Amino acid sequence: MFRHYQLVIFRDHHGAYRKLRFRGWLFALMLLALAALVAGDVYLVKYYYNYKRMERELAEWEARGQDQNAQLVSLSDKVKALETDLARIRGFDAKLRRMVNLDQEPRDVSPEGEVKDFDKKYLPLYRQEMLGRKLHQFLGELRDQTALELARQQELATLVETAGVRLTALPTSWPVAGWIAAPFGERVSPFTGKKEFHKGMDIAAPVGTEVKAPGEGTVAFAGETDDGGFTVVIDHQGGLSASFGHMRDVLVTKGQAVAKGQIIGHVGDSGQASGPHLHYETRLYGVPVNPMRYILE
Repeated sequence: MFRHYQLVIFRDHHGAYRKLRFRGWLFALMLLALAALVAGDVYLVKYYYNYKRMERELAEWEARGQDQNAQLVSLSDKVKALETDLARIRGFDAKLRRMVNLDQEPRDVSPEGEVKDFDKKYLPLYRQEMLGRKLHQFLGELRDQTALELARQQELATLVETAGVRLTALPTSWPVAGWIAAPFGERVSPFTGKKEFHKGMDIAAPVGTEVKAPGEGTVAFAGETDDGGFTVVIDHQGGLSASFGHMRDVLVTKGQAVAKGQIIGHVGDSGQASGPHLHYETRLYGVPVNPMRYILE
């Protein structure tokens, strides 16, 4: 095999030729090189197809991961909505209890068992499993809290019925559509420039805006006061009354029964007023209390 070999190459039809002489080991080396090239090509082709397969599998896993991530984010948004609703129910319950004097101190209405990382719109794959466990845990806590709030609501309904309080008689809605120009409590008087206690709240609104009864009751006063303003006072029973001052006109009479939402007059600037607004007061056994204590709507 390692002898000398000759390769004869004829150049044309006249018999011209050329001889190439090489040793046998060189011929064997060429064969080995050719075999190596073929083996390399086979390996590269196999590697290429494996790469394409892995690329397809990676794309499938990424698509699956993105779908799972979207589902988790959607679920977390729903849980946040439930959490908000539960906080609103708790707040309503606490406020209603204070309104009917069944709870002297407001309860903590902040939600418990809050799950973090809800605001992130993309979660790495390694965090999705952790978030899933947190969501399941939170849903269990939410279910327990909802059952507890339901029991509290039933307890409240029983206490309200026992106390003889009619919720429809409470001034739970806004008497006029506007904005609060002066809240209940300490303020600087716009007339004297000195500090004074504001016994109600001033709701600014254009002249002629409808004033509605925030709850059902009986008109205790309707007419002009000493300062020249038109005022309506409604007795809501249980020692609770509401008054509406600086109105342009009065559409009810003393002793008349009014329903919640009934129009009792219109916004004006009668009497001692710095501009068109409704002066709204609520009194419990003659003592001024913050009207916001009763407003639920």
